[in-house]
Order: sequence, then C-alpha cells, then structure tokens
Amino acid sequence: MTRLFSVFLAAALLLATAARADTLVFAAASLTDALNAVAANYEKTGQAKPTFSYAASSALARQIENGAPAAIFISADEQWMDYVAERKLIEPASRVSLLGNSIVLVSPAADPIAVAIGPNFPLAKTLGTGKLSLADPDAVPAGRYAKAALEKLRVWDGVAANVVRAENVRAALAFVERGEAKAGVVYATDAALAKNVIVVGTFPAGSHPSISYPAALLGPAPSADAKNFYAYLTSAPAKEVYRRFGFTVK
Repeated sequence: MTRLFSVFLAAALLLATAARADTLVFAAASLTDALNAVAANYEKTGQAKPTFSYAASSALARQIENGAPAAIFISADEQWMDYVAERKLIEPASRVSLLGNSIVLVSPAADPIAVAIGPNFPLAKTLGTGKLSLADPDAVPAGRYAKAALEKLRVWDGVAANVVRAENVRAALAFVERGEAKAGVVYATDAALAKNVIVVGTFPAGSHPSISYPAALLGPAPSADAKNFYAYLTSAPAKEVYRRFGFTVK
C-alpha cells in the first residue's frame, strides 16, 4: 500500500507540475533578458517556470485578440494594452504600469557616428545615404516612440526616406549590430546588452510620450498559477532584476 501510495503521489505531483507549466506570458521583445532572469529566480522558489512568447506588442495584442491562450500580457506601451482591454480580454483590476525606459541613438562600433541630439540636429546629413533602423513606427511601440522624438526635434522629414522598418526593437538593433544600418533608435536597455554598437546619445524624455510597460492578467478566469507568477512580477526580487537590466520601476 505504501508503495502504491507513493506511485499515486508521484503521478499527482507530475500532473500538478505540468499544469503549472502551462502559464503562457506574452511580453514585449525588449523584456526578453529581464523576464527570463525573473522567471529563473521564480523557479528557484519551487514554482514551475512559465513559458514566454516575445515579440512586438502589436503582434502579441493581435494574437490575443485572435484567441491565443496567453495568461499574462506585458506590453511596451499603453496603447496596445488599451487595444486588448477594449476587447474585454484582460482582468481590468489587475492592470498596472510596471516599468519605464528611455530611447537612444546607436551606431555600429566599427563605424560610429558623432552627433549631438537636440532640436534640428543634423541627423540626415550625418546619415548621408546610410540607413536608420527603427521598429515599425506605424505599429511597434519602440518605433512609435522613436518617430515621435524625431518629429518633436524636427528631423523626421529629413530621415524618413532612410528608415528601415523592423518587426520589433531587437530586430532594429540587429541591423545596426550587423552594420546594415548606419544608426538606429532603440531602447536604452537593449543597447546596453548589445555587442558591436555604441550609444551616440539619449533622446530627451520630453521629446516623446512617456515610455510605459503595462502588465495585466488575461481573462476570463486566470489560473492560480498565473496569478502567482503575476504577483511575483511586482515583487521586490523582480524589481531588483528590472533595475539591474536598466529599467525604471514604476
């Protein structure tokens, strides 16, 4: 009987672990390294590590709209969280503005540019025929912030023809890392992790909308495991990780 009980107990634990592992988190690509580190720490507490899907917030929001079985959504801007909320796909009471960031101008370390960011700064002249890499400014938050800053500083019209549109901010950074773009506008947190690029300068906070990463549980009935990990996302240990990766904590 004791042996039989042990077999049943082991099977029950296995099923429980499998169920916990089904927590799927949809998160902005710029959060990849930070959230992976948070999840690793969470796993050390004895919990099952969630599964992540990282992409542009726009792509993730549309996947959620189309029925993707995500339990948590973390967007890189409020607009795409609003998009999901308007379709009544989040738990409204769970929504929180989790993190902040900044955007920077980067260039290849092997072929750096030198320019001071400010109103009417000579970005077009500096680029010449070279490309400027951005996440798609029509949809992706990083690209939207970048375009807003360039418009505010009155240089967008001069560089629009040089823009290479990437599917997300990590892809935009990769163009610069490979030397396929002469410069790029990306999050400061991504630039800090990149190889073979230098930060030319930081865009003033007032030149673009405040960068906000909202998070929310997805409805209609989030599991206990999803709620547990969601709570951990706002814990002191998680906040320490975010700061280590260069994010500001709201």
